[in-house]
Amino acid sequence: MCKLFGLSTSSYYYRVNHKDIIDPEREQLKQQAVDIHTVSRGSAGARTIAGQLTQQGEKVGRYKAASLMREANISSKQPNKHKYKIAEEESKIAPNILQREFTVQAPNVVWCGDVTYIWAGTQWLYLAVVMDLYARKIVGWACSTRPDSTLTCAALRMAFESRGRPKDVLFHSDQGCHYTSIKYRQQLWQYQIKQSMSRRGNCWDNAPMERFFRSFKTEWMPKEYYNTYDEAEADVLEYILRHYNTERGHSYNNYLSPNAMENLILTY
Repeated sequence: MCKLFGLSTSSYYYRVNHKDIIDPEREQLKQQAVDIHTVSRGSAGARTIAGQLTQQGEKVGRYKAASLMREANISSKQPNKHKYKIAEEESKIAPNILQREFTVQAPNVVWCGDVTYIWAGTQWLYLAVVMDLYARKIVGWACSTRPDSTLTCAALRMAFESRGRPKDVLFHSDQGCHYTSIKYRQQLWQYQIKQSMSRRGNCWDNAPMERFFRSFKTEWMPKEYYNTYDEAEADVLEYILRHYNTERGHSYNNYLSPNAMENLILTY
């Protein structure tokens, strides 16, 4: 049989004699992989687990992480990538200044914003978010039962105040009416923030925000949705404050969390 499969007899007997021996180091790695997978609510795949194990000081590549996942009988629940329609029409309110230059060199240089909706028992919860592109950190957010300019202005106000009222920030969003309204544009002017807008119907022009909402809905939000508005709002804040900004490793940050990535600036 060994000759048939090109194996040496010594390798065969070694495997037979050692198959029931437990490797403590590998078992520890496997448990760490399970912990990462559990914290992510089942979304972390081999790349994410490998990246976060590396940040923890372990030498683990993607293929070894995949092997650990198979042994632990866990798998990622990430969906397939979505194909977006490409459009070229720019906004008449503000040009597409960002031009998909999503890599920035410091905090408070470029912020992105968007709005999504979440079913909350008997009504929709609308969530507006502001992201600092430097470390992909969420710096402003607001929830409401109405997707209007009051909602987006509240998220922008939180970002502006929490970041120390920075100057000369570029704010990028889609062409939604809650970003093109006079009320919102006046608030940008008051804060001395320059406005940039995606081309109509082109989600890739605001890809980091699209990815954030996609991660929330596939990694965190329960499939059966929420029973009440308060429950939904509390879980949104749990995701932003205690998971996404503080625990979730981001591939853009070499699998550091946004908070950890920004904290690196303070050490130099």
